[in-house]
Amino acid sequence: MNSKSSTHRRPGRRAAVITSLVLAVGLGVATQLPAQASVHASAQASAAAPGPVSGTAGQPVTRVADFYGAYVDAKGDYMDPDSTLASTLRKHYLTPEFADRLAAWEEENGAEGVLRAQNIPARWTVTDNGAVGNGHEVIVTLTFGSGQTAQKTKLFVLLERYDHIADIETTSAR
Repeated sequence: MNSKSSTHRRPGRRAAVITSLVLAVGLGVATQLPAQASVHASAQASAAAPGPVSGTAGQPVTRVADFYGAYVDAKGDYMDPDSTLASTLRKHYLTPEFADRLAAWEEENGAEGVLRAQNIPARWTVTDNGAVGNGHEVIVTLTFGSGQTAQKTKLFVLLERYDHIADIETTSAR
C-alpha cells in the first residue's frame, strides 16, 4: 500500500465505477464486477492479496453483485457520496414499480431502502438462492462494522424474468 491516503485515490475509484456503469448500460456486459472488486480491494487496508472475482453476463447473481458493488461505492464515499450515480443505478436496475414502493418504504422507515440501513456496509457478499416463480432470488449479506462488533443483514433480492430487481426483503420469497 502506498503512502497516499484513500482521499487521493477517490477520483480514480469514481472513474472506475462510472466506467463500469457505462459498460453495463451501454454494452450490456457484466465485466464491471472484476473492476469494481479490484477498486474495492485496493481501498481496503489488507496484507493479503485479493482473490479473483468473476461474473457471467445474464446471470442473476452477477447482475445483483454488479448493482450492489456500484451502489455501495456510490453511497459509501463519505467525503463525496455520488447521489447522481446512486439514482442512475436505481433507475437502471430496479423495476419502476419497485422503485416507487422502495421510495415509500424509505420515507416510512427513515432508512436507505436498497441497503435497509442508515449507514453503508463495510463488506457484502452475494449468493444465488434459485428460481422463484417466474423470477430468481439472490441473497445479499451486508456486513456493517468490523471485528467483534460487526453486524450482518441478510437481504433477499428478487429479480423479475427480465433481470430487473422487483423486490428487496429481509425474508425469502421461497
